[in-house]
Amino acid sequence: MSGLSYDQIHAALHEQPLFEDKTWQLSPDAWPLTPEQHAQLEAIGAACLEFHQALETLYMRSAAGKNLLRNKPLVAPWVADYLDRGKPEHLIAHARDPKNRGAFPTVLRPDLLLTDEGFVLTELDSVPGGIGLTAFLNRLYGGGTDAAVLGGGDAMIKNFHAALAALRPGVRNPLIALVVSDEAATYRPEMLWLAHQLQLLGQRVFCLRPEDIFPLENALFFDAGGNPEKVDVVYRFFELFDLENIRTQKFFFEAWEADEVAIAPPMRPFQEEKLTLALFHHHLLQDYWAEALSGRALKLLRTLIPPSWIMDPAPLPPGAVLDGPRAGGRAMNDWRDLTGASQKERDLIIKISGYHETAWGARSVVLGSDCSREEWQAGVENAIALAPTNLHVLQAYKKPRRIEHRVFVPASDAAGVPAEAVVKAGRLRLCPYYFVVEGKARLSGALATFCPPDKKIIHGMQDAALLPCRVHVPQPT
Repeated sequence: MSGLSYDQIHAALHEQPLFEDKTWQLSPDAWPLTPEQHAQLEAIGAACLEFHQALETLYMRSAAGKNLLRNKPLVAPWVADYLDRGKPEHLIAHARDPKNRGAFPTVLRPDLLLTDEGFVLTELDSVPGGIGLTAFLNRLYGGGTDAAVLGGGDAMIKNFHAALAALRPGVRNPLIALVVSDEAATYRPEMLWLAHQLQLLGQRVFCLRPEDIFPLENALFFDAGGNPEKVDVVYRFFELFDLENIRTQKFFFEAWEADEVAIAPPMRPFQEEKLTLALFHHHLLQDYWAEALSGRALKLLRTLIPPSWIMDPAPLPPGAVLDGPRAGGRAMNDWRDLTGASQKERDLIIKISGYHETAWGARSVVLGSDCSREEWQAGVENAIALAPTNLHVLQAYKKPRRIEHRVFVPASDAAGVPAEAVVKAGRLRLCPYYFVVEGKARLSGALATFCPPDKKIIHGMQDAALLPCRVHVPQPT
């Protein structure tokens, strides 16, 4: 069985600063996807873009108090209330600005777990890390052959640029600033690498800090070696909760208002809330989604998105029950009833919806079946306490299936003993990257995170292997 050698991978990682202070397990092989899985990933990208388009209509019509359906009444002002909760008024006004109509994230990255039933979509990220990492791994494992990795060797780099450049169609070779905040500084090295690769292709792309940006009249500029250069597109690599820590933020809004700059992803917080997946399952909105989505997207998303609920602690009448899971074998009247759920009933995850410093990564995640009753109770109480400003989502936990892949076992201390690739068991999270170009979600690569089987929550960690993907077509025997 062929593949990259340990020395090849190790040398490539240490030749540049992209992965400074980051370590993970190495594997000789890209992650193999079946042709059927590849086709499903293509369909998932189209469905995710449709979902965002339908979500925008849902939010805007909810905020305006308009009917959601064509032929029967359905008004849902509570949708906008959920999505706007805890946000500053100026950001809500910006999200609803008619000039923002049709502005969607340029990068879509669902988090997919491979379970016994197939893929499960646990989150849909529109400010994802890993773009540079996946692009680098595609090059490394592709070996210069486009067919060797999903999307092709440089598809991540070229489609990322194409999606951003398309935001200023009247500007030839627009200047694009990848603006990385201090909060997101962990990802600055990969954005610097991306900018450099695009510069080598003749594109005007620079990785900047927010404080590098300054206004001249109504436009944004930065100092390029003593000469002010006008910024045409800002790719913001920071979450919207972080805006208050960015002293130059008002210049971004002013330049956008003057139509001097395009900003991606749009600064529309409703597009970045995890509770949107719970809205998809909300029983009062089923007719809306059936009208707003194509039949193919609706069917696929119903298969992918696990049951999810918004933990709204608003009191109910005594005879009413929550739309949620059962606890202690009974329907719930109060979210605190979750504390009485049995271990089996606690196959549930609590996580904050968004617009909070713990909303990215796995920092707010509480897995009921993998914690003590006291930790579970604390997670429930925290969700209720924060609900006035930060809603939490409760999601059914779908356990990833146990699968195998080759991983290097590092060399022993004895001189001359090479690293050996051995087959290990583990569980998989797949993160496909789609760049929105000409109204289509282009699948450009995917990052596979292969974790040891004892890990319940899969994310980038030292004992996980991070791999690009390829399509494996079995040869007839």
